Amino acid sequence: MFKKLAVSAVTAVMLATGAFAAGEGGHVENIDFSFDGPFGTFDQNQLQRGLQIYTEICAACHGLQYVPLRTLGDEGGPELPEDQVRAYAEFYEVFDPELDDFRVASPNDHFPGSNLENAPDLSLMAKARAGFHGPYGLGINQLMNGIGGAEYIASLLQGYTGEEKEEAGTVLYENKTFPGGWIAMAPPLYGDDVEFADGHATDLHHLSEDVSAFLMWTAEPKLVARKQAGFVGVVFLTILSVLLYLTNKRIWAPVKARYKKK
Repeated sequence: MFKKLAVSAVTAVMLATGAFAAGEGGHVENIDFSFDGPFGTFDQNQLQRGLQIYTEICAACHGLQYVPLRTLGDEGGPELPEDQVRAYAEFYEVFDPELDDFRVASPNDHFPGSNLENAPDLSLMAKARAGFHGPYGLGINQLMNGIGGAEYIASLLQGYTGEEKEEAGTVLYENKTFPGGWIAMAPPLYGDDVEFADGHATDLHHLSEDVSAFLMWTAEPKLVARKQAGFVGVVFLTILSVLLYLTNKRIWAPVKARYKKK
């Protein structure tokens, strides 16, 4: 009976995993981001470049409504100086219910939402596309290689083939990463779309990775802090286990000695 249940459970897990993989479809490249792995951290310069790409290109359609503007200055993120965060916030306008009108945004406000109804908000996109390295929330691969959301976004941006078709009055673009192979979003990046002050490469490959890293940070701004807390927790539990083992041996040593004498 137990053997049959075990076989059934394993079969169900395999089918569910297979269905997940089949449902995702498309080709996703494995990219070695700096924040991958148990000790990975965000690259501050890459996040700043990603912010610039988002601002100059992505923000025309997509929003980041769950991200407070003040977090751009947080440690582990883009780490913009306070005056730059304040100046950046002033680029946006937000609706103030108290004024019943729009006003210039401040660092305490959030990024605006998407400008188009059919353009998804990007705040949680990297988490929504998790699972490239294994089923949701499972697998040692996700611990070592990351959740896969950033890889999906970068692969999607690089996955356009140049082919187009029209269906029901909508132009679709062929993309080898998007599930189904066709996407309604036109290619947002072509290469050399922006110019960086530090002279960093602006080809499609680098731009897609930079903005994907930034979107990973918007979805998981406390990623590095959680990794550090987890490492400390593992060390603490390891030490506690050793102490409990030694304590147990010391407590039971007299009892074992009495039994040996008998």
